[in-house]
Amino acid sequence: MKNRRFLLILALLLSIGLVLAACGSSDEGEAGGEGGDSNESGGEGEASDDFSVAMVTDVGGVDDKSFNQSSWEGLQAFGDENGLEEGEGYDYAQSDSEGDYTTNLSRLVRQDFNLIYGIGYLLQPALEEVAEQNPDTNFGLVDSVAEGDNIVSITFKEHEGSFLAGVAAALKTETDKIGFVGGEDGDLIRKFESGYVAGAKSINPDIEIDIQYAESFAAADKGKLIASNMYNNDIDVIYHASGATGNGVFAQAKDIKQNNPDENVWVIGVDRDQHEEGEIEGQNVTLTSMVKRVDIAVNEVATLTMDGDFPGGEVMEYGLEDDAISIATTNEDAMTEDIVSEVEDWKEKIANGEVEVPSTDEELEEFESSL
Repeated sequence: MKNRRFLLILALLLSIGLVLAACGSSDEGEAGGEGGDSNESGGEGEASDDFSVAMVTDVGGVDDKSFNQSSWEGLQAFGDENGLEEGEGYDYAQSDSEGDYTTNLSRLVRQDFNLIYGIGYLLQPALEEVAEQNPDTNFGLVDSVAEGDNIVSITFKEHEGSFLAGVAAALKTETDKIGFVGGEDGDLIRKFESGYVAGAKSINPDIEIDIQYAESFAAADKGKLIASNMYNNDIDVIYHASGATGNGVFAQAKDIKQNNPDENVWVIGVDRDQHEEGEIEGQNVTLTSMVKRVDIAVNEVATLTMDGDFPGGEVMEYGLEDDAISIATTNEDAMTEDIVSEVEDWKEKIANGEVEVPSTDEELEEFESSL
């Protein structure tokens, strides 16, 4: 009797355990969201075991040595940190024209990537459209603000870093003539331009600044032509905010330096530290670069999303205080101690609110009138 009673109790306990285990499995299956959709990043506070992330480049391409490349380097770092394989855990889609944006975004959705970035403000219309059609997929837009609960907007204080680039240019020029080459004319690149002009004129209100737009982020030949005309007109420092178009600016500066090693011409790079782009026969034409750590931003947002904390509907802005905007000092021969010290002084003035850097044409006009 005792043995039979023991066996009955044991069987009852085992039955209860199986029921509880089944309930637990059901709850976990719903953690990824309603219906357990494979595109969900996992419920808040819970990381997905098979998280994946991808990005769509703009026409500059993933190897533009600037904006897109920095974004891709951020995803590569994220993949390495989390043991993901390229092509599955993280990937990119190259856009050769604006017509590729929607196609590439939609393809990555079909491939079940949990988080998909659109790199650059030019992708905003396509990304908003695809995001609305796919509410269970998370999206990130870099350099513009998009509408949608499943979109996080990632922006930067480019005008502040560009101000410091302008300070460096004004201190370095020997002709009191400097240049700015933009890619496509729009609100974003105007932020670079406004900050650059404000910084240069804070050092020398009478400095001459030639501003030209190539109307493309992927026209190195046009960038080279614009730079040639500027250097021929005694401009000796050019700041470019033009993606792959800036490769032409570097090419022209290196051509001049190669033909006349004693002539001082400089380029200020953008987005990444473009020191390597200026190397030529033991010399370097890269004065500095306005470094915009897109890699940090895309890595951070990917980590948040993987951990179940996707900041949908939010605008995340990165600036000097986040070390996401900075001025490179790699070329120590060009960026002398005096220039670096002056740049640091202005950086402190911006950080403590003593200087409010303009980001639009209207703000720049008001800033210049106060000098």
